[in-house]
Amino acid sequence: MNQHDLVRYKVFTRRSLLFGGLQLAMLSALGGRLYYLQVVQGDRYKMLAEENRINLRLLPPPRGRILDRNGVPVALNRQNYRVVLVSEQTPDVEHTLDALAQIVPIDADERKRIQRDIGRKRSFVPVTVCEHLDWNQVATIAVNSPELAGVSIDVGELRHYPYGPMLAHVIGYVAMVSEDELTGDPLLELPGFRIGKNGIEKTHDLELRGRAGNSYVEVNAHGRVIRELEREDGQPGSDVTLSIDLGLQQFVSDRLGTESAAAVVMDVTNGEILAIASTPSYDPNAFNQGLSRTQWQELVGNPRHPLINKAISGQYPPGSTFKLVVALAALESGVVTESHRVWCPGHMTLGNRRFHCWKRGGHGHLTMVEAIAQSCDVYFYDLSLKVGIDRIAAMANRLGLGSTLALDLPGEHAGLIPNRDWKMATRGRAWHKGETLNAGIGQGYVLATPLQLVTMTAQMVNGGRRIHPHLTIGIGQTAEEGLDPGNGLGLSSASLAVIRRGMDEVVNGRHGTAGGAKIEEPGMEMGGKTGTSQVRRISKSERDSGVIKNEDKPWEERDHALFVGFAPVDAPRYAVAIVVEHGGGGSKAAAPIARDVLIETQRRDPSRRAAPLAEAPERDSRSEG
Repeated sequence: MNQHDLVRYKVFTRRSLLFGGLQLAMLSALGGRLYYLQVVQGDRYKMLAEENRINLRLLPPPRGRILDRNGVPVALNRQNYRVVLVSEQTPDVEHTLDALAQIVPIDADERKRIQRDIGRKRSFVPVTVCEHLDWNQVATIAVNSPELAGVSIDVGELRHYPYGPMLAHVIGYVAMVSEDELTGDPLLELPGFRIGKNGIEKTHDLELRGRAGNSYVEVNAHGRVIRELEREDGQPGSDVTLSIDLGLQQFVSDRLGTESAAAVVMDVTNGEILAIASTPSYDPNAFNQGLSRTQWQELVGNPRHPLINKAISGQYPPGSTFKLVVALAALESGVVTESHRVWCPGHMTLGNRRFHCWKRGGHGHLTMVEAIAQSCDVYFYDLSLKVGIDRIAAMANRLGLGSTLALDLPGEHAGLIPNRDWKMATRGRAWHKGETLNAGIGQGYVLATPLQLVTMTAQMVNGGRRIHPHLTIGIGQTAEEGLDPGNGLGLSSASLAVIRRGMDEVVNGRHGTAGGAKIEEPGMEMGGKTGTSQVRRISKSERDSGVIKNEDKPWEERDHALFVGFAPVDAPRYAVAIVVEHGGGGSKAAAPIARDVLIETQRRDPSRRAAPLAEAPERDSRSEG
C-alpha cells in the first residue's frame, strides 16, 4: 500500500466511525423514544386509543309524572312513533321522500329541513322525517318498507297532557332547549331533549328531569357505531304531586265556561290550592308537537288572552271586595268601632267634586256590618278619609296584597297598593284626598290578582293566621310544607268577627248584595263580598242620560265582576275568588259562580282526603257592589 492509499484508507475509516456513531446515536434516541412512548407513557396512550374506539353516549331519562292530590296523572309520557331516514341506505333521497309523502304529510318546508339535516350530518346518521305518527301510519310504513329504502320507525317518548286546556295554566308545557337555556349540562344538548317552559313543568324541571344514563358503544375510525358494549340506566325524574283536586278543577273550568275569567279555590287552614282556573285556555299538547304560524297568531291575537294565567297574572281593581280591607284597617287602628254610623244620601261631596254611591237614592243610616252587606260606597268614603291611605295600604300589605305571594308557578304579578310615598316616588306629585276615596272602594290605583284576593279572604276567616298559597304537596316520596312559620298576622279576633258577620250578611242577610246567590243546603252556607270595578270613568252626560248599564256598552268597556267568599259560614274551611272580565255586576255574574263552586267543593270535601305521594298512575260612581 503506497502512501496515497494509506491516507485514503485512514480518511474512510474515520468517516465510517463517524457515520456509525451517528447511526448508533440515532438508534439510541429512537430506542429511548420508543421506551418512553411504550413504557413510560403506555398507559396514557392506551387510554386515548380506547377513547377513540369507545364513545360515551347519554341516555335521556324518563320525565317524572305530575299527579293531582289523589294520584291521578295529569302529565305523563307516552310513546312517540317517528320516521327516520338514513341517507346512505337509499339511492335517491328525493324519490324516497316522494314515496313516503303518500303515507305521511311532508310539506315543502319539511323537505327543506330534512335536506338541511342530511347535509349537516354524516350519511349513516338517522335524520328525523316526521313525528307523532298514529298506529295506522306506522303499520302502513312497515308494510311498504321494501319500497322505502333507508326508512325506519323509531320509538321515543312524548310528553302528554290528558286533560289539555283544563290544566294548561297550572302544568305548563315542555319544549326544545333554546341557546340561552344551555347551562353546560350535556343532557340539554341532546337532540330533541325538552325542558319545562311554563307552569309546574318549569318550576320543578330539575326534579322532573331526572339523571341521564350512559351507553358505551364501539365505533370505527369514521364514527360509525359497531356495537354497544355497556349500558348504565339513569334515574327517572321524580313524580310531583299537586294539591289540585282534578274533579273540582274540571267543575270550576266548566262553570266558567266561555267567559274571560279566573277562579281560585283554597283551603283556608293551610293555603293548599284545590282548583285554579283561567279561561279561555289553550292545549299544551300543541306546544309539544309544534304550533303552526296560524295557530300561534290565533292565540296571540285573541282579545281574551288565552295564554295568560289570569288567576295569578291578571291585575284588576278589586272594587268593593277591598272594602273589607278598609273596614279591618279602621277597626284595628281604633279610628271607629263596628257601631260607627254614616248617613248615605247617595253621594258625598269633597271640595267641588261629588262622589256617588252605586245606589242613586242612598242607603240612609248604616252601621259597619250593614255597610258591608249593602256595599255602601258613601260609608267607605267616610271611613277611608278617617283611616287614611297609609293605614289602609299597611293593612292591605299585611293581608298579602301589593306583593307576590311566592306561589310555585312562574309569572305571578304583584298588583298595586298605593300610598303617599308611592305616588311621590312614581308620579312626583302629592297624594290627594279624592284619591283616598277612590282607593277606599277598591278603585283608582288599586290592583289585585285573584290569587291575592282569595289569600286575603282565607286569612280573614281562618282567625288571622298567615298562610302560604301553594300547589306542590309532594316531590317523589317527600311531602312539601306550605304553612308559614310566622303563624299570626296580629289581628284581633273581635275585628275579624265583625268582618265575618258582614260577609255573612252579604249573602244571607235581608239586604245583602249577593242574596240571590245564597246556598240553601243546611251546613253549607257561604259568606262573601261582591265587587264591581269599572274599566273606564263614567262621564256626567252619561250619568244624566242614564246610559250606564253594562249591556249598553261594548264588551271591553263593561265592568269587571268580582266575588270573594268562604264556606261553611260557621266553620270556615274553603275560600274562593272569582273574577269575570267585563262581566258586569259582581252580584249577578260572579257570586252565582262562587256559590256553585263552594257547593261542589264542600260536597267533594277534598281538603280532608289523604293525598298519596306519587303512588298512582280612578272612580266616582258605582254599580252595585
